Amino acid sequence: MGKVIRFRRRRRTKPRDDDAVTVSGVVRETFQWLRVLRPFILLAILVSLWIGMDPALIEPPAILSSDPEPVDEAFTRCGLGRGHACVIDGDTFKLGTRKVRIIGIDAPETHPPRCDEEAQLGELATAKLQELLNAGPFEMVAPIYRARDRYGRDLRVIRRTLPDGSYESIADEMRESGVARRYLGGLRGGWC
Repeated sequence: MGKVIRFRRRRRTKPRDDDAVTVSGVVRETFQWLRVLRPFILLAILVSLWIGMDPALIEPPAILSSDPEPVDEAFTRCGLGRGHACVIDGDTFKLGTRKVRIIGIDAPETHPPRCDEEAQLGELATAKLQELLNAGPFEMVAPIYRARDRYGRDLRVIRRTLPDGSYESIADEMRESGVARRYLGGLRGGWC
């Protein structure tokens, strides 16, 4: 058997004055750096939250969008023989061989509607979108991070330049008229 060594409790000592100065200096420097980095940290948090939502459903900021694509067409309702520039429903239209889904709105379904009320609202939404698209030239802007949805439709912000240089959003007009609602992804409420 070996020697038994007694356990000795260490005494606590007060920190020396030069230790306190060093610790507080480090803390002070850390807070100065955090004060400088605060806007960048906040921006990183906001960008990550924005990307966490489905960014293809939110109008992108100018820095994350493509160059505007001008459109000046006369839109009809899609059907037999009317396929070049036509409106499919309240949030989707066809331009040539492309189907374009408007970012930020959800409109009632027209094919197939789930109830009579949704069918009526879907017809109103489709007519309203056709009216807005035929009100004059407009431009389509794509987000640079995702230009298509899972169904192969082009995702675009549709806007019209006003005489004062500002923009009128077709999605905002559809929401304000009551025939569409904001769509940020996830579960959609029914229209019935």
